[in-house]
Amino acid sequence: MFKVIILTIIQCFFLAGGQVCFKLAIEKIGKFTFSWACFADILTNWWLLFSGILLLISTVLWAYIIKHFPFSVAYPLTSLAYVIGLLAATVIFHESVPLTRWLGVVIIVIGVYFVIK
Repeated sequence: MFKVIILTIIQCFFLAGGQVCFKLAIEKIGKFTFSWACFADILTNWWLLFSGILLLISTVLWAYIIKHFPFSVAYPLTSLAYVIGLLAATVIFHESVPLTRWLGVVIIVIGVYFVIK
């Protein structure tokens, strides 16, 4: 059980990291137009490349996890990505997170605890 927990937490970090990089990439892209300049802007966006790499690693790791461990355990553990995402929202994007969202994160963590128990 310990191995699936560690692997899924790592997978969640790659997943959330990929989404964070995707948001950074989207913020760097100006107004979308069907022009060569816009496509060049997208294709040279390093955050978009990092996002793709992190999401690819996350997907490969996820494939390994669901092949070797019970889906009923592995899938609920991926909800930890929401926790990581919320932390990234506060630390990286300096978003103000209301108490109700923090309570939601606590409920998610409690749910994960019951899944692995």
